[in-house]
Amino acid sequence: MISSNIDALNNRTIILASKSPRRKMLLEALGFPFQVRIHEIDESFSTELKGGEIPEYLARKKAEAFNQELEDKEIVITADTVVWVNNQALNKPESNAVAKKMLEELSCTTHSVFTGVCLKTKNKTHSFFEETKVSFNTLTSEEIDFYLRNYKPLDKAGAYGIQEFIGLIGIQKVEGDFYNVVGFPVQRFWRELPSVL
Repeated sequence: MISSNIDALNNRTIILASKSPRRKMLLEALGFPFQVRIHEIDESFSTELKGGEIPEYLARKKAEAFNQELEDKEIVITADTVVWVNNQALNKPESNAVAKKMLEELSCTTHSVFTGVCLKTKNKTHSFFEETKVSFNTLTSEEIDFYLRNYKPLDKAGAYGIQEFIGLIGIQKVEGDFYNVVGFPVQRFWRELPSVL
């Protein structure tokens, strides 16, 4: 499968439809050239959706924005990440005050991080989601405030980056794909690629 993925991707134009610098970094690490092309969409979703259904729905919605423009050799990659805790989704916080409440809620708990991915070509669409469980130690008010002052929680689901201060000092255990928490489940993506190639 690996060699066929490599051969197929070398003959494709890869489009990453995401503003996330972390997804861009992870895709760059795979070593294939790609371009970033973004369509702004309404990211609302039904409250009936739970857990991984939410980011998978949003990833498909982002991919549908490319319905009329994909050429034969193009493949678009879309993704969305949510933190799921106490039966509710934590998306990107609108303010530092909201971010603080999110981090206080995540303190001393285990939550799920779901990333939904959609792979789309002119004739095929394939989507999936990946789950990683993350356990936090107790976070002090001082630690949370330091993080909010020195980092950028507003562009991250659940108001934290696992690779930043709050993740480095606060996370006790990760069960599943680490990169899924960063924002893109690279291993699962690689295994799912043949569905559209």
